[in-house]
Amino acid sequence: MEEPIVEFELTKDFRDRFQQALDARDAAFIRESLDGVKAADITSLLYEFNAEESKYVMDLLPLELQAEIISDLDPETRKNFLKIYQPSEISTFLNQLASDDTADILHELPVKEREEVLSGLEPELRAQVTELLRYEENVAGGLMAKELIKARQHWTVVQCVDEIRKQAENVSKFYAVYVVDNDDKLIGRVALQDLIISDARTVVGDICEKDIIAVETYLEDREVAEIMSRYDLESVPVVNVAGQLVGRITIDDVVDVITEQAEEERQAMTGISEDVEEDDSVWRNTRARLPWLLIGILGGLMNAKFMGLFEAQLISLTAIAFFVPLIQATGGNVGIQSSSLIVQSLANPNFVDEGLWKRLLKVFFVAILNGLFLSVIVLLANIVLFQEYELSTVVAIALFSVVLFASFIGTITPLILNRFGFNPALAAGPFITTINDLLGLSLYFLIVRIMLI
Repeated sequence: MEEPIVEFELTKDFRDRFQQALDARDAAFIRESLDGVKAADITSLLYEFNAEESKYVMDLLPLELQAEIISDLDPETRKNFLKIYQPSEISTFLNQLASDDTADILHELPVKEREEVLSGLEPELRAQVTELLRYEENVAGGLMAKELIKARQHWTVVQCVDEIRKQAENVSKFYAVYVVDNDDKLIGRVALQDLIISDARTVVGDICEKDIIAVETYLEDREVAEIMSRYDLESVPVVNVAGQLVGRITIDDVVDVITEQAEEERQAMTGISEDVEEDDSVWRNTRARLPWLLIGILGGLMNAKFMGLFEAQLISLTAIAFFVPLIQATGGNVGIQSSSLIVQSLANPNFVDEGLWKRLLKVFFVAILNGLFLSVIVLLANIVLFQEYELSTVVAIALFSVVLFASFIGTITPLILNRFGFNPALAAGPFITTINDLLGLSLYFLIVRIMLI
């Protein structure tokens, strides 16, 4: 019978009451309040307290739950939290986890402590983790878990089911049985449903699905995530260069990769050059934000210098200065919109192969419609507000031109950055805004000079 799941809500009142219990070392209240609460919810609660207080709470919980909480912590917090534990205590936690989670945590420890923790692991887990530690963290080999269910291709269904019962003791969840030959080379896989409905004497090799997707140990984690997302896979087998089955990656293993990638792109689009969080140090936050702020300042100085080149025109017709913010703001917004859509499309590796010129033509027509619509609105508004027909016409034409060119720059810039190996998300932030500010001013003053002065 499954234990009931307690619905948990972290409110200020509960947090204050929990703090009182911690101060009083009220173990009974802490155990009772956390009874049946999921590990992820307890993790979010522990973020509210310091390391010593959190350790006191952890010591009151079942060992398996402690291990799951340790695994749930974000890497930076976990690295600091584990400093208050002895290597033998860390080994006790890790013995409760899967090999991939254990390897991830060991990667975060200093080398000396890592060796001490490894020595305290159970022999089978130690062997599995030692192999995983050979791989970089950002490749399939470092992402995979060693725990899986496999069967020889010459086994019967009865033999396979018996083996499943033995191997399943060390595998928390599995979706299929992988079929290998005598050299452990991957042949295919058998769905559990097919095993159940097949005759007991049927040979596994005859009912296995042989046309399956597998990934190599050296494949980057982002490519693994993309493959699993594209083909809607719950798990994918991992093979070495010889084609031997060495592990598997489940969908929960790549969720963190997808989340991390989205976070990196979001920060790049907002002009943050490092992976930082709000509660990081002042210096780390400053260092992450300052480079693109300096680029923005440089762009602003260039804009000021550029406007100085048209000082004579501004003096003779001061009204043209009123529309500089309009031109710059519109160009920046259009550029960011265009680049954001391209960055999103580039997440699909087949983007360029699926009709690049057709997509660019579509972007061009969208820019024309947007430009016409905005230009007409600005033209009519200026005529009503300023009664300057000639100036209103110039501003409308300039705005239309800026929308077209900003859309083009916003589309082509991430493609160029991606072509040369840079993060295309950089094109959706201060970078594209600075470029379009200069572009917009250039077009605006050029059209003013041609039509008015």
